[in-house]
Amino acid sequence: MERPIVALVLAGGTGTRLYPASRSDRPKQFLSFGADKSLLTETVNRVGFADETYVLTRESFADGVRERVPNAAVLTEPDPKDTGPALVYAAHRIREQVGDCVLLCLPSDHRISGPFERVGRTAARVAVETEGIVTVGIEPDRPATGYGYIKPGPSENGFAPVETFHEKPDRETATEYVREGFYWNAGLFAWTPTTLLSAAASSPLAPMVERLDEDADAAFDVVDPVSIDYAVLEDAENVFVVPAALDWDDLGSWDAFERVLDSQDRNAVLGDAVTIDADGNVLASDGHVSAVGVEDLVVASFDDRTLVVPKDEAQRVREVVAKLRDDERF
Repeated sequence: MERPIVALVLAGGTGTRLYPASRSDRPKQFLSFGADKSLLTETVNRVGFADETYVLTRESFADGVRERVPNAAVLTEPDPKDTGPALVYAAHRIREQVGDCVLLCLPSDHRISGPFERVGRTAARVAVETEGIVTVGIEPDRPATGYGYIKPGPSENGFAPVETFHEKPDRETATEYVREGFYWNAGLFAWTPTTLLSAAASSPLAPMVERLDEDADAAFDVVDPVSIDYAVLEDAENVFVVPAALDWDDLGSWDAFERVLDSQDRNAVLGDAVTIDADGNVLASDGHVSAVGVEDLVVASFDDRTLVVPKDEAQRVREVVAKLRDDERF
């Protein structure tokens, strides 16, 4: 493949569902969660095979990005409006700066192990050969209800056309999806800038695409926040999936840490903890947590903030963050 591979790492979010570890000035991609390096640093290292690496973030995070990954180029989006506008803006800017290339796009806050370079190079190759939009599909190991799913068509030469995308299902539906050979939608993509911009030109992002050449920053003003999946992928033609047998996890909320942390007396522990007659809890702290006689809770304590929530309601942390933001305390 003659075109250079440019890795594009998305690092503009704050990770609100991991409050209080994540805060407005300390997004989750800057944190390590028990690993040696931050999630952002691990992600950039993971794409070290690329010819160039860009990190797309918001202006207030730019210095933190440069501190953690000094060898990556930094783009700042004018306004955080979800992945649709962000990826279109980045494709335009990178095509201006690099020229003909293929973009390998990935979030900055996932935990991945396995042959990622092989998967990434395959996705880039398919994007160039098909002139299509490529998504990476994770081979599921359980009927997860927290992820979207991809139904593939017949596979050939290491990839398959996407027949349909499916939203987060209930458990019965997820079990059926796994049985039928669907993949998890991991938010990992490959395309040439021209392919994405052409697809976006016939999507809800069309007003933005029309204005990019005139004023790329102002182009954000004419679109609403929207994910790239809703805006482009679900209705685009020539969308393909590359299957990936990777150990992958989206650390989106505290209950996910059960899957990535070692068990301590039947509890998932990050930091220092003492447990007595406690079972099935997620205990995370930059200090110490003691849990006695409780089950299936998340207890997260960082700095001067502590969160306690039933594990199966961990997504409701967003409600806490919304109230704190209203009071300018996030």
